[in-house]
Amino acid sequence: MKKILVIGYVWPEPNSSAAGSHMLSILRLFKKQDWQVEFATPAQKTEHMIDLELEEITSKEIALNCSSFDEYITALSPDIVMFDRFMMEEQFGWRVDKYCPNALKILDTEDLQCLRNARHQAHKQEREMTLNDLQSDIAKREIAAILRCDISLIISSFEMDLLKNTFNIPSDILHYLPFMLDLNKLPTHTKKFEERSGFMTIGNFRHAPNWDAVLYLQKIWPLIRKQIPNAQLNIYGSYPPPKATALNNPKIGFNIKGWADNALEVMENAKVCLAPLRFGAGIKGKLLDAMIVGTPNITTDIGAEGMSDNEQWPGAISNDINDFVKQAVHLYSDQASWNKSQQAAQPLLYNKYNGHILGEQFIDKILSTINELSSHRLNNFTGAMLKHHTMSSTKYMAQWIEAKNK
Repeated sequence: MKKILVIGYVWPEPNSSAAGSHMLSILRLFKKQDWQVEFATPAQKTEHMIDLELEEITSKEIALNCSSFDEYITALSPDIVMFDRFMMEEQFGWRVDKYCPNALKILDTEDLQCLRNARHQAHKQEREMTLNDLQSDIAKREIAAILRCDISLIISSFEMDLLKNTFNIPSDILHYLPFMLDLNKLPTHTKKFEERSGFMTIGNFRHAPNWDAVLYLQKIWPLIRKQIPNAQLNIYGSYPPPKATALNNPKIGFNIKGWADNALEVMENAKVCLAPLRFGAGIKGKLLDAMIVGTPNITTDIGAEGMSDNEQWPGAISNDINDFVKQAVHLYSDQASWNKSQQAAQPLLYNKYNGHILGEQFIDKILSTINELSSHRLNNFTGAMLKHHTMSSTKYMAQWIEAKNK
C-alpha cells in the first residue's frame, strides 16, 4: 500500500469549480488503488467543501511558514507527495526534500498560472500576448516548481506543447492528464431541442476569466436579445459578489442566478451555453459539462483551447462579437444545426476524456517513476540545481517569517 499526501491550495469544492472537480477525481483514483490518502491544506474551511471523510480520505490543517510541518511529514512518512498548484510546492517542497527525500513529488498545475496571467495582462492593455508577457516572474516561479518535481500534471494539450517547445521542459517530467470522466455514468438520453429554452453560462465568480466573461456578455446579450426578443440568459456560479448580483436585470432577460445546486441540471435545461472567454488557461469544466448533457456551446479560441484537438467541436468557436452573436442566434434557432452540434459531443468525450484509460496511464507513470527514481532525478540536473541552497529563497524567507512570528 502506498501512502500519499496531497497538499492542497484550497479544500476541494467539486461543485464550485473545475479545479475542485479535477482534484476530487485524482483523489478518488488514488483511493481506487487501495492507497492511504491524506489531504492537507493551510486554507480555511468553506461551506462548499466536500466531506473527505465520506471518501475515506483523512485530512489535516497545516500552517504556512511553520516548522510544525516538519514534524508532521516526518511522522507521516508518505511515499508520494502531490502539490496542488506551484505555490504549495514553493511553500512545502523544500521541507519535503529535507524530511522525506525519497518521496515522489508530483505537481498538479491545474492550469498554467503564468499563461493565464500573461493573457490577462495583455487583455487589460487590449493587445495580443507576447513572449515577454509569458516570461514573467510568475512563469519563473511556476517553471522552477515544475523542474523541482518528479512529475507535473498538465491538463491541456496546448500547455503540454507550450512547456516542451517554449520553455524546453523535458517531456519525461510532464504528464498529460485532462479531466477524467467515468464514461459508464454519462447520461444515455438528454433533453431534446424542443424541451429546452434559454441561454446559460456558469462559472466561479472569483475566477477572473469568468467574471470578465460576464462583463463581456453585457455587450453581447443586447445583440442576441434584439434578434430573439423573449430569450433569457441565466448566469450561474459560486461566490457571486455584490457587483455581480447588481447586474441582475430581468427586464432584458439578463438573470444573475448565483449558486446552482445541480450544475448539470441547469445546463441541460438550456438550449445553448455561452462561454465568451477572452483570457485564461487550462481546459474549461463548463464546456465539458455542456458536452455531457448535450448542450451545444458558443465559445472562443481560448475557451476551446486544448479540449478537442482534431475532433469536431459541439457548437461554434468565434472571437468576433458580431460573429459570436450570429452563431448563437443560429444555433438557438436552427434545430438541424443544434442536433448536429449535440451529436458531436459524445465522440469527443469518449476519445479524449476516458477516465479509465487516463487513470491507468497516470498510475503507470507514477509506479514506473518510483521504480527508477534515482535515474529519473539524475536526468533532471536543472531540477537538482534549483533545489541547491543558493536557489532556496523561499526556504529562507519562510524561516525568517517563522522567526519573526515568534
